[in-house]
Amino acid sequence: MVAAGNGLFFPIIGFASCVAFIYMSFGGLNVSYPKEPEMGFVTRNGTHFMLDGKALYVNGWNSYWLMDHAVHDYSRARVGAMLQAGAKMGLTVCRTWAFNDGGYNSLQISPGQFDERVFKALDHVIVEARKNGVRLLLSLVNNLQAYGGKTQYVNWAWEEGIGISSSNDSFFFDPSIHKYFKHYVKTVLTRKNTITGVEYRNDPTIFAWELINEPRCMSDPSGDTLQDWIDEMSAFVKSIDKKHLVTVGLEGFYGPKSPKRLTVNPEMWASALGSDFIRNSNNDNIDFASVHIYPDHWFHDLEFEDNLKFVTKWMLSHIEDGDKELNKPVFFTEYGLSNLIKGFEPSLRDKLYKTILDIVYKSAKRKRSGAGALIWQLFVEGMEEYNDDFGIVPWERTSTYKLLTEQSCRLGRISRLNLEKGNLKELCSH
Repeated sequence: MVAAGNGLFFPIIGFASCVAFIYMSFGGLNVSYPKEPEMGFVTRNGTHFMLDGKALYVNGWNSYWLMDHAVHDYSRARVGAMLQAGAKMGLTVCRTWAFNDGGYNSLQISPGQFDERVFKALDHVIVEARKNGVRLLLSLVNNLQAYGGKTQYVNWAWEEGIGISSSNDSFFFDPSIHKYFKHYVKTVLTRKNTITGVEYRNDPTIFAWELINEPRCMSDPSGDTLQDWIDEMSAFVKSIDKKHLVTVGLEGFYGPKSPKRLTVNPEMWASALGSDFIRNSNNDNIDFASVHIYPDHWFHDLEFEDNLKFVTKWMLSHIEDGDKELNKPVFFTEYGLSNLIKGFEPSLRDKLYKTILDIVYKSAKRKRSGAGALIWQLFVEGMEEYNDDFGIVPWERTSTYKLLTEQSCRLGRISRLNLEKGNLKELCSH
């Protein structure tokens, strides 16, 4: 009662009431995070992705730029807008970069040094994806130089005087660089999201981890160097995270010992890149195989109709591999058509897209290994400076938008997943 005599009784009561309110609202001193939509982990059963006991077939897209645009206030809204738009189209998986090494807005500034601003941007991307019912296929490093890639790792080792070679391919065989990359992978997988409090490895919003985008190790065309790296890194990821699927990130080329190098590869150069679709995918720690589709980049003298014939052969060959050789899903994680090809017009893109989507649909209908496809790549309005010669704003062309949304409905009807609720119910009821 002394406090009352000093004029402090009522402020103390007020403070105590405030504390009680906070305690009742947030459960003591533990932070209460926003309640997220129910979402289970995607798993694999033989040649199929599985979700809630049913086969899952994916219609999705690439937007590599999500983390980068989530860093700044002026561009962050694009992330939510893109994920919301994708969800409204019935798209269920978005592939995006979970790396940016050593450049502007870099997540990893130098080996083991991270920019918390950018990590919080990735936190935001994951939360926005879950809010919209979209899962993320997160790629961990680039074979190309964009956003740092394996070249940046090699430069770091060289600058520190510990690199054993200045070759970009030393990323795959230098023990010091392996340590750099493993530290990076562990940091990402065990990251606790600052918004939800959930570690990435425990978050079902993440569809899968991709080890590297489009790996090539041309200094060893036998493929042994890249295979050793895949074996080591896939086992390392699984030692930390046993809940998520893992894929390599392959383009799908057959290696020098594969008979399909002569009959299915686009040209002879494709078997000398140090990668091999069958061998690289045939590892117990690799849950599904990935394939890319870029006929206009791989051939320079074919007519468009011949490109379409190649695409059909290319896809059916890999689906056959998934069924007969790998017993794993085959996921076409990039497909597109450049607007720089001779005689380009948007209708050609629609023809390519339809060819690809039809093959995926027929595979799903027959319960074969073709598990889905991700278009490269989608943007929202006002992002022209970030576009390449493949990117589109899908709702700007009615026929393209219709192709993509109809595929969502077709695949949804096969799996019966989410068809009775949310975006698909509204989308597919017409």
